[in-house]
Amino acid sequence: MKIAITGGAGFIGSGLALKLQKDHEILIIDKMSSNEILDNGNLECFGHFKNLLDFEGELYVGDIKDEKTLQKIRKFKPDVIFHKAAISDTTVYNQNKILTTNLNTFKDFIELSIDINAKLIYASSASVYGNQPSPQKVGVEDPKNPYAFSKLMMDKIARKYYDKAHIVGLRYFNVYGKGEFYKNKTASMVVQFAHQILAGKNPRLFEKSDQIYRDFVYIKDAIDANLVALDSKCGVYNVGSGVARTFQDIVDILQKELGTNLPCEYIPNPYIKAYQFHTQAELSKDWAYQPKFSLEMGIKDYLDEIKRLFEKEVNA
Repeated sequence: MKIAITGGAGFIGSGLALKLQKDHEILIIDKMSSNEILDNGNLECFGHFKNLLDFEGELYVGDIKDEKTLQKIRKFKPDVIFHKAAISDTTVYNQNKILTTNLNTFKDFIELSIDINAKLIYASSASVYGNQPSPQKVGVEDPKNPYAFSKLMMDKIARKYYDKAHIVGLRYFNVYGKGEFYKNKTASMVVQFAHQILAGKNPRLFEKSDQIYRDFVYIKDAIDANLVALDSKCGVYNVGSGVARTFQDIVDILQKELGTNLPCEYIPNPYIKAYQFHTQAELSKDWAYQPKFSLEMGIKDYLDEIKRLFEKEVNA
């Protein structure tokens, strides 16, 4: 197949490209990281060339808001568009910035996919659930920030076109694994805690971290979900492990794997008013996605990459 991946130099996009490039022709679209920052001081774009060092396909540097970018994809004539590009920072509250980037462009991608008869698999987000009780299920949403709202609106638009195109939205829960390092502050706490421990520092957790639950899903499972989506019915599906684990669990597993016993440091949670305290994906019986990695298995599989990053990037 010919496959276009927007946000293909980012975390999930790059993993997908590297997984598929052996058997398919890949075009990556990415704005690429620069010195542009958002109103919270974080980077606007996380696309990084080091995620693509082993990539053999074509990279086109462009903004999804630019008509030239759409024309580039149209000319490529992909069979599938994996649409991962977005401002994905949940702590950004500039509604205009988030919605013009994430939402306004989405209609263009739907129309493009219809015109060229391409399947469209796009990134939604578990953030749409807000504080809804676990397990979170599609159809019961309560977004608490502009990013979550943008994803919910994308899901609503997509539903209007199910009869015209193959469109699947994937609501990612807390994805971790290879390729996330260049997300900087928004990288998972798995890699952040691991690098604290490797540096000999006490892991810093929010107070009552043994009572804060998340559905942590390993990158290899998230990539598999995208492949399952190619043959699934149109719809929106949760991508998680289906199991809720605590941030304390992450630290305990890492310390066991790394052979350390550093005391934890507990700090006040500055996001307590806009925080999800328990997330767990309700996995749909209507599609074939089956997560394979427990948190223990995922961290163990990830550990060599974590150590490499610590040596080559953190201490470079």
